[in-house]
Amino acid sequence: MDKPNNILTKIKHKKLSTAAFIKRLVLISIGASLMAVSLELFLVPNKILDGGITGISIILTHLLGWKLGIIIFLLNLPFIYIGYKQIGKTFAISTLYGISVLSIVTFSLHHVTFVTDDLLLATVFGGIILGIGVGLVIRSGGSLDGTEVLSILLNGKLPFSVGEIIMFFNLFIFSSAGFVFGWNRAMYSVLAYFIAFKVIDIVIQGLDESKSAWIISDEVEEIGEAILARLGRGVTYLKGEGAYTGDDKKVIFCVITRLEEAKLKSIIEELDPSAFFAVATMSEVRGGRFKKKHIH
Repeated sequence: MDKPNNILTKIKHKKLSTAAFIKRLVLISIGASLMAVSLELFLVPNKILDGGITGISIILTHLLGWKLGIIIFLLNLPFIYIGYKQIGKTFAISTLYGISVLSIVTFSLHHVTFVTDDLLLATVFGGIILGIGVGLVIRSGGSLDGTEVLSILLNGKLPFSVGEIIMFFNLFIFSSAGFVFGWNRAMYSVLAYFIAFKVIDIVIQGLDESKSAWIISDEVEEIGEAILARLGRGVTYLKGEGAYTGDDKKVIFCVITRLEEAKLKSIIEELDPSAFFAVATMSEVRGGRFKKKHIH
């Protein structure tokens, strides 16, 4: 769906500084190279697939005998164009650069002896390295697989989320792998994909991802002061009303990291074991006085 022209004319895109641009290219280069290492030294030699366009490329490489890097580049070209039209120039350029690096490094590693022929080791370490690589690229504003772009495009035309569309694609790809490489390899492929998916999440969000905490208690002042003193986190007091009793309630809202969650729980259990406590993961936190830090 196109955006109204009057809105587009009001948007001024801030250009990246030279340092930021170089940092982005370096991170994308590292991420794409790690993915190439995962594919050529762990997964592909053991006939274990990744999902998406890369998975299709591995199957075609096996059937046609072409070089993996060439097929990955050719299959992703249409999706880079779609990304340019639907998402933006910066994303398309970053994706084109990442896929180019992936293809070149994959091609150069093709004749390197693979690390292990143990299927479980190849699956686990291949999935971890793949996840780190893809996570770095996504965190830098690019992509290494056109499936995500196609899913975003279809999301507006089909009653499914982007994640569900990607899942359907991968279900088809892993099922195809079962017929081509055998169901044993297909199951290892699903395991590698799951490992990579979890590692991507960690790389993008970080080990100290932000969490929002909501606390309803009769001891809000004591808990709030303890959070300030022992966690060094600011708190906000909100006014609430119990729907069942109609009583006035005071609610504490604060933002913590995953590493601080256990310590916050101990504070609440110490001061008010009967307090209502809810924690949710936040995808991004900006502004205010919140800064991520490690607990000593």
